[in-house]
Amino acid sequence: MTATVSHPATAEADDRFAPSSPALRLSLAPVGPAPALLDGAWWPRSRDLDAELPALTAVLDPLWGRITRVTVNPVHWPVVPRRVPVAGHVVKVGWFLREQDPHELLLLSYRTGRWNLLVIPPETGAAPAAWLMAAASDPLGTSTASRLMEESARRRTVNEDDRAVEAVWDSEGGHEAGDHPVVRPRIPAVTAGLPLQPTPQSMPRPTGR
Repeated sequence: MTATVSHPATAEADDRFAPSSPALRLSLAPVGPAPALLDGAWWPRSRDLDAELPALTAVLDPLWGRITRVTVNPVHWPVVPRRVPVAGHVVKVGWFLREQDPHELLLLSYRTGRWNLLVIPPETGAAPAAWLMAAASDPLGTSTASRLMEESARRRTVNEDDRAVEAVWDSEGGHEAGDHPVVRPRIPAVTAGLPLQPTPQSMPRPTGR
């Protein structure tokens, strides 16, 4: 299986993260002088850890060292297996309910380090997923996984409200009005500070004697 690993992902990468793509949908933060709050984002195609973890570790093992343990919050994972066979070894899986962000995956590499990935819900659309991948891969990011999910939901609500306003505008003839502007009668300009010259119609008629 091939992997899509970007540093970071952008909105233009929607096609790369399309559900039909066979690539692993993963975005990692570049290595920086200071560790970021999140090390990237992972967009699995299901909530089945047995099916999803082997592809993820196959990509991360060469980059981070052999992944030996993974922890999740069981809120969004219907089944949390104790062990998952991956290429060449077995990954132990644990869970924390209160201690771990529900939208986060914690990975541990024996004697190497630990990493935190935002887990993007499988049903997420391509555009919000691309935004989440870019945000989670920001080396200067300071938002938690849950905070990024809240921001994504807020952005989606704003976009939906904007589309609703556009729909009302269109239904009330907004585009027609914009395409055919009303022609207003021209009003003679008046130069301030100068006396108006009388017109022949406004001049008093001479009276006969």
